Amino acid sequence: MIENYLLFITGGIVAYLMGSISSSVWIGRMFFGIDVREKGSGNAGATNTIRLLGLKVGIAVLLIDTLKAWGAVQLAPLFANDFLSAQILVNYKIILSACAVLGHVFPVFTGFRGGKGVASLVGVVIALLPYAFFLVLAWFLLVFITTRYVSLASVTSAVLFPVMVVFIFHEQSPSLIILSILIAVFVPFTHKKNINRLLKGEELKMSFRKREEIKK
Repeated sequence: MIENYLLFITGGIVAYLMGSISSSVWIGRMFFGIDVREKGSGNAGATNTIRLLGLKVGIAVLLIDTLKAWGAVQLAPLFANDFLSAQILVNYKIILSACAVLGHVFPVFTGFRGGKGVASLVGVVIALLPYAFFLVLAWFLLVFITTRYVSLASVTSAVLFPVMVVFIFHEQSPSLIILSILIAVFVPFTHKKNINRLLKGEELKMSFRKREEIKK
């Protein structure tokens, strides 16, 4: 029994370490000689990477950050062994998801200064609530294309997410419903500065020019 719980905890640690892979920071340092956290918005995420390093690099960062969280959820059967029931296994997947997202926001490998967790949460949604992903994505794209504010698209998508899960897809699992609500709270919390800038009309719109000039 103790070995089972040790395995359970080990899975959480591995998920956190996976989340701590700060792709934007590592790619920026290795191939461009800059730390994306010191330029632009100062965020170690795909949006700031696109502004600083270009669209192709930003998409690569987005995919890596999404896949690492998705992969963390897939670890559950490996570390849960056979001692968890089906419902508890779902709860364990949620725990691994949380560990991965926390790793992204507070990465141990890069001084606990990471991104805002949106891309990682996308990976979580794809893994746990795939039926809701495409509708949320459609809303995100609608807001983004209309306004070109990634932050506004991210925050409104997160807030609408539990509404979609409960009232459109009629999710029955209390754990997954709670997860959707936590996402609706977590994303606006990590975007507090963006929300303030939006209210003041100071938020930067996304540009798809080749690359913004990196100021020394």
